[in-house]
Amino acid sequence: MTGLRMTDLLFIKTSSLGDVIHHMPAVTDARRQHPQAHIAWVVEEAFAPLARLHPGVNAVIPVASRRWRHAPLAAATWREIGAFRRTLRARQYDAVIDTQGLARTALIARFARGPRYGYDQESVRERVAAWTYDKGFRVGRQLHAIERNRVLTALALGYPMRFPPDYGLQERVSRTPGNYAVLLHATAQAGKEWPEQNWIAVGGQIAARGIDVLLPWGNDRERARAERLAAAIPGARVPERKPLDAVAAMLAGARLAVGVDTGLVHLAAALNVPLVAIFTGSVPTLTGPVGAAPLAVVGAQGLVPSVGEVAKALARVEAEAGR
Repeated sequence: MTGLRMTDLLFIKTSSLGDVIHHMPAVTDARRQHPQAHIAWVVEEAFAPLARLHPGVNAVIPVASRRWRHAPLAAATWREIGAFRRTLRARQYDAVIDTQGLARTALIARFARGPRYGYDQESVRERVAAWTYDKGFRVGRQLHAIERNRVLTALALGYPMRFPPDYGLQERVSRTPGNYAVLLHATAQAGKEWPEQNWIAVGGQIAARGIDVLLPWGNDRERARAERLAAAIPGARVPERKPLDAVAAMLAGARLAVGVDTGLVHLAAALNVPLVAIFTGSVPTLTGPVGAAPLAVVGAQGLVPSVGEVAKALARVEAEAGR
């Protein structure tokens, strides 16, 4: 496939938020290699506003699999699935690349018209997915998630990787600098949480320096947690829930961010916000934040960092950022 001109490319990376962000540098690579191609991206509907921010994407095709599985037999669900399938089949693609590697994303790839590429059986997350591709590629599971996406895409499209990772978001996200810090406390996995008293301590230290503290949230449980933290941190605010493109703008203007291993931490890194990432239940070398701005990772899988460790990391990051 090396040297062939690609006119229509389809990426399938549906969720979660961190996975979607980790896929963006692969889209940038593909756009750089094929500047005239039509690039489409199938993504879960909640993350579609973020995918649309990437300047290399011509079409975002939302999929509602999370919503559909709550009413799998409903007539409305089947109508939406039918419309989604027709949208996928409306174009003939030169390459359909499933960088998710799950049974459900492999099924989506089967709906599309064009040769299908993904991870081989030793590399894929769910082995059944590899059986459905026209060609699977060996991509080391020890690689960071960003590199796995980039390597698979480069192998499928036949080009060498020559550039550092670029999320492609800088030119499309409005950035109004503000004197506020964003504490990204919310995560869907209890094993990745950091104790509330620790958030209160760090938030109080930030507020004592005259920096406003914002506590975003994504569901009712997270909102209740944000409100408890805000009640204990002087001057802290809990903003209204916003779509991801608006959240991106809020993050882009932040003086700094502190957060657990969650999608918004990776978005902050992608937007080059000075960042301290707190890891407690996952492996930083596989899914840690990657960005051009100063950042620090504290903790590790099974190792909860102290308030003092986070405060020291924050001081280092701010010093490097000149703030």
